Amino acid sequence: MMPLWGIILIVVAAIALTAVITALYIHEKDRKKLEYMLDAFEDGEYNFRFTEDSKFNKALNRIKWIVERRRQQNEQESWTKLIRVLTHEIMNTVSPIASLSDALSHYIDVPEERREIDVKAGLETISSSSKDLIKFVESYRELVGVAKPIKKGLMVDDLARKVIDLTHEQCTGAGVACTYQASAEDILIYADESQISRILINLIKNAVQAGAKHVSITASIDSSERTIIKVANDGAPITPEAQEQIFIPFFTTKRDGSGIGLSLSRQIMRAHNGMLDLTRSDEECTEFTMIFK
Repeated sequence: MMPLWGIILIVVAAIALTAVITALYIHEKDRKKLEYMLDAFEDGEYNFRFTEDSKFNKALNRIKWIVERRRQQNEQESWTKLIRVLTHEIMNTVSPIASLSDALSHYIDVPEERREIDVKAGLETISSSSKDLIKFVESYRELVGVAKPIKKGLMVDDLARKVIDLTHEQCTGAGVACTYQASAEDILIYADESQISRILINLIKNAVQAGAKHVSITASIDSSERTIIKVANDGAPITPEAQEQIFIPFFTTKRDGSGIGLSLSRQIMRAHNGMLDLTRSDEECTEFTMIFK
């Protein structure tokens, strides 16, 4: 299934090809309309429509309709998967509790000594399962309720070094070296320190779990004056199949993973009007890129 950016790329390429073939050029006002539409798509904004007083505007509206329909399909698929996961996890936890509770209620005729041992073990199992369910529900609540960022000016150097200090014990214990490098001094972002730290910590922990021996955090400013933070590691690559799903809530390839880390991280970046993407994953390097506008 082709991702949304793939559709946008094909559509834009089709427009460019048509322009070349017909030896036409896009007027300045039409170019601005196209840029506006692409910027809107990038920001997740679809509530717009151009007046259909030209073929170009009609074409833009058609593109917008195609992209919007695809987005809705993707959202519907994500929600369907989410509901399926929620139902599965809850039933897997509740069913044994109900079964065990029912069994314990029939322990009246069991000898007292045996009954005490079995009831105690049963209650411990119920308690453990209930805590797991509570933990799962809290993860879901956390995912759907990302707090509004409390933004302030942050020096990326200071932020990165704090995160490296916070993960030092885990990295050292796993034999992982974590480094930071910036292309310029005093790179500043306007962000929620706690939330951005959480993203970086999550990416580092994921790298450690992937068997990495080196994790690098780099910061730079691109030609559009955007701050770019990249977290790369030399651990096991993410499979092509998993790459299409890693940002879907509760998707995980780990036995004990919650599947909310990357999804929550992307939501946090969106709340900052930024982006988080997997930009590379092969045998040599897996790289995540954070973009602050």
